[in-house]
Amino acid sequence: MSEKQTILIIEDERAISNFIGRALTANDYRVIPAFSGREGLSLLFSHGPDLVLLDLGLPDMDGLEVLAQLRGLPKEVPVIIISARDRESEKVKALDMGADDYVVKPFGVSELLARIRSALRRSDRLKLSQGNQRDVYQIKDLTIDLTRHQVLLGDEEIHFTQNEFKIIELLAIYAGKVLTYDFILKHVWGPYSSSGNNQILRVNMANIRRKLRENPSDPKYIHTELGIGYRMLDD
Repeated sequence: MSEKQTILIIEDERAISNFIGRALTANDYRVIPAFSGREGLSLLFSHGPDLVLLDLGLPDMDGLEVLAQLRGLPKEVPVIIISARDRESEKVKALDMGADDYVVKPFGVSELLARIRSALRRSDRLKLSQGNQRDVYQIKDLTIDLTRHQVLLGDEEIHFTQNEFKIIELLAIYAGKVLTYDFILKHVWGPYSSSGNNQILRVNMANIRRKLRENPSDPKYIHTELGIGYRMLDD
């Protein structure tokens, strides 16, 4: 029998923490609750969880401060923000600081479980690829081969410009994770790209979707997080 994956819940509202904890336990996860930021950081060091669910409105410190400390650790743990703060600016800030995902309260159990599975799969992929660069990514019938600089849709090769391929490559490596506009701009066009000017990215994304024959209103591969960025859908 495989060992259960451990999830640390840093949430000060006990009713919400208990609700999430019951759902996770029923789905065969081991749960560790923390009701303040400092308690959460202490339990992180002592238990080494596989994933952290982090509320931003904690009683002793802001959740973003907790996130900053988590992201300063040598070993990165996936972090999913669970918060009632639904402003785009809050989401973008948390994601740019290294959060893996952002779920707004109230949320459904099935949605949260799907985000957790996706973050854990991505974490496993990154661990396996450390020191051994992965060359091929598969998303449904879409294949991205980094070594050959090749994209296949089924058996058909799709040709992209250099920057279009860089965008697809980045989204595939982080499949399931929301990448903010600024994150993509800086990785594709460099650190001095114009923050906040997303037009060049939108044009490239429109070309990518046209070549993949994808309907933006019913995406098969790339989902738009309005006002925030893009996410490569993860099987």
